[in-house]
Amino acid sequence: MAWMHANGIRLHYDVHGTGDPVVMVMGSAAKGHVWNEYQIPALTENGFRAVTFDHRGLPPTDECVEGFTFDDLVRDTVSLVEELGLGPVRLVGTSLGARICQELMLTRPDLVSGAVLMATRGRADVMGLAMAAAEKELHDSGMRPPPRYAAMVRALQNLSPATLAQPGPASDWLDILAMGAPPGRGARTHMEFAEMPDRLPAYRDIQRPCLVIAFADDRINPPHLGREVAKSIPRAEFEVIEDCGHYGYLEAPDQVNERIIQFLRKGV
Repeated sequence: MAWMHANGIRLHYDVHGTGDPVVMVMGSAAKGHVWNEYQIPALTENGFRAVTFDHRGLPPTDECVEGFTFDDLVRDTVSLVEELGLGPVRLVGTSLGARICQELMLTRPDLVSGAVLMATRGRADVMGLAMAAAEKELHDSGMRPPPRYAAMVRALQNLSPATLAQPGPASDWLDILAMGAPPGRGARTHMEFAEMPDRLPAYRDIQRPCLVIAFADDRINPPHLGREVAKSIPRAEFEVIEDCGHYGYLEAPDQVNERIIQFLRKGV
């Protein structure tokens, strides 16, 4: 475990492998170790040095009980790149992490050479806001659904019907999701970031090459929202991976990793 001080907090990060650096930016209320099962081995085996970290609000990074903003998450990522002397660096982000990458390419383009943006969006939509509002209302009520019920809901929200149609994988996922801890105070703050202005016009100023990957069965950030991002970024490619939900990088890791490596190698 490694630590650095960033914008008044202590931020936890890990470095895996050697070679050209890639900063991995995880999504809302998820820790950096989620990348470890599939993406980190693929990157290190292909000669990349992967840097993962935990967003503020998620221990062991400072929980920041006084609150924080989306811009704080962007600044933390900037500080990580600068402190470790990584820039210009390649970024790989998913969901909220992809949005952080998008803003970083606008505010500090000098630190970025390119980015893979998975399960992303450039604006809020009705269903996304409705899901976030429902999660906040449930959290703030103090009610905690039984673990098996919570796992079932998360599976339906985040996984593809193709995955859930397979008895073995479906059972494994339900077991994994049932073990998840209830959201803490920092994760509750992350729920606020579903609200966002329309950033698509601003993305026209992103001048770095990007690969936007959408997952065909993503209910959180459906493919049409990712396509909008790709159309807005002048140098962006767009691809949809079938039979995957919001957790597509875990459901189809071989396909996802192949596309990530192909894109990253263009700049080697």
